[in-house]
Amino acid sequence: MQQWVVEIAYETSSGPKKATESFYLPSVDDVRAAVNKKGGYVLNVRPHERSPVERLLARSTWWQVQLLRGIQFRSTSTSPGVALWKIIQAETNPRRQNILAPAREALSRGLGVIDALKALNVFDHGTLAILAGSERANRLVEGIPHAIHSITQKKKNAAAIMGTMGWLAFDVFSIVSSLWAGKDMVLGWFRDNPPQDPDELEKFTVVVGRLELTWDLLIYSSVGFGLFMAWCVFSYWVNRGKKDWPTARIVRKIPLIGGYLRDLAFADSMSAAARMLRGLVPINDTLQQSSEASSAPDVTMYWQESMTDLGRGVSLGSALDRAPLTKSERLEIASLSDLDQVATVMESIAEMRSAAARTKHKLIVWIAFLLTGVFLALAFGSAIYALTVMNMSMDSMMGGLMDGAM
Repeated sequence: MQQWVVEIAYETSSGPKKATESFYLPSVDDVRAAVNKKGGYVLNVRPHERSPVERLLARSTWWQVQLLRGIQFRSTSTSPGVALWKIIQAETNPRRQNILAPAREALSRGLGVIDALKALNVFDHGTLAILAGSERANRLVEGIPHAIHSITQKKKNAAAIMGTMGWLAFDVFSIVSSLWAGKDMVLGWFRDNPPQDPDELEKFTVVVGRLELTWDLLIYSSVGFGLFMAWCVFSYWVNRGKKDWPTARIVRKIPLIGGYLRDLAFADSMSAAARMLRGLVPINDTLQQSSEASSAPDVTMYWQESMTDLGRGVSLGSALDRAPLTKSERLEIASLSDLDQVATVMESIAEMRSAAARTKHKLIVWIAFLLTGVFLALAFGSAIYALTVMNMSMDSMMGGLMDGAM
């Protein structure tokens, strides 16, 4: 399903009339069929698009929370679908009207409030899973606070990831800038001060050549790593909302970073499952929605396999007791004897995964810091080694560099 903006021509008593309307339908052919039923002629069809400012506003945590709170407050006296329709009707900001246009079209075609929220294309899988599960249990109003908590928690996780990426970017920039600026100065000084002895000159040429090769390898490897990081950020931005794609598979294979993302995914899905159970969502719907709440394939597979075993008559504790849960998590799951305990155990696992993710985040930052020191030590250590091999002093080198800089 997609929002389409259509220019239509109608035959009227005063002549042809042109109008612009929106349709929420699967394809262009469906749009043309709907326009023909209305007695019009399609002039132009284009997908509904948002400006960059509108995309940023729609993706902002503040706007999403305000929309859900508005539905929650208005649902005290009416249904959630009607509450959302009233919010759309009361909106006067043109940008927000454009953002809400797909939901307006979905509701006008008789679709439910969850379909309308999906049409907005602003909420992540986990939030929609919580809302859909609560709606199936006829407790959407009670599920909205859990969805809001999920949004704010994911904002914190996203801030942690961006902080990690920012620190790594700073490391790469500092390495590249230091090596790039120092290479010409150091190698230039060596070439300006060759030894006069022929035997020493041959040795000098070999050492300087190896030094230049070492610095080139360090510079190009750091530049390559920086380009890889930039590509990952771009790929995640372009493919946001998708379950899996090549770049995500590559990133998940990086040992520490892959584990960090897996812990965050488990923490989010376990928290979502616990909130749905607190909202009295049936266990089968909870497992189904939890599998749709995560974009990590191994986490999704965990919930799907658990749901399959539960459908075969396996007890809930045994169905949930499987990899990739850790040994301590599996011991907690296996001890389940009452459905009322499930939400508590899932919340405990979510907390443990969140703690593990925070630990891995700190390790990533410290490793990045150490790698910066290693790169710089290799660069300037190789230069000092070259000085010692050629029996030159560090003072003479630094003095020459300072004279050249002045």
